[in-house]
Amino acid sequence: MTDLGGKTALITDGAGQIGTAIGEALAAAGARVIRHGADLAADLADRAQIEGMMRAAGQVDILVNVACPQHIAPVVEFPPDRWDHILAVGLTAAFHTTRLALPGMLDRGWGRIVNMSSVQGLVASMDKSAYVAAKHGLIGFTKAVALETAGKGVTANAFCPGWTGTDGTKAQAAIRAQRRGVTPEQALQDMLIEKQPSAQWVSIKALGGTVVFLCGEHAAQITGAALPIDGGWVAQ
Repeated sequence: MTDLGGKTALITDGAGQIGTAIGEALAAAGARVIRHGADLAADLADRAQIEGMMRAAGQVDILVNVACPQHIAPVVEFPPDRWDHILAVGLTAAFHTTRLALPGMLDRGWGRIVNMSSVQGLVASMDKSAYVAAKHGLIGFTKAVALETAGKGVTANAFCPGWTGTDGTKAQAAIRAQRRGVTPEQALQDMLIEKQPSAQWVSIKALGGTVVFLCGEHAAQITGAALPIDGGWVAQ
């Protein structure tokens, strides 16, 4: 069992389905959990509000960046304001939370930065240019932080889920269903079969368990990794 007693974890989008599952897993391992969106409010597209959130959180030993909005449209139809928002929340916010949490981690000689990228941070999908760009960028950022903190007691890693069957996945299925003239249920199943060889949804509890593992001592030499949790999606 990983013991995170005495550690404080901050999770962005902590009130969402995945953020909640991660928070529950960290709390079960003994961490004090602060959930953005539930315990703290901040617009992650606003640097000043992020800075206020980080001040309110105080000492952060474990930083989990989950938040990233989504918009589906071809590049030629993609609204520029949606592009700006997705990159701000999905990538730039992680820079701000990291730069603010990292000095304390380095001073204490211990810290864990865990960024939720996506399988689409490793491979692309049509009509998701901003999301794909944010998630690819997040992996690059994670690697840079890992190199800067190597050997200093701090690790930085990304995990890359495939289809989880959460509300976000269902919203994408609804758009697909409308475009293809099928039921949302059929569209959801088609999405799963087309991409994930296991033909099984990624459990959000498994994502929470992965974060806990990356925070534990067994993962002390895992840094700069981008871990697929995708039923074989990127193995194809």
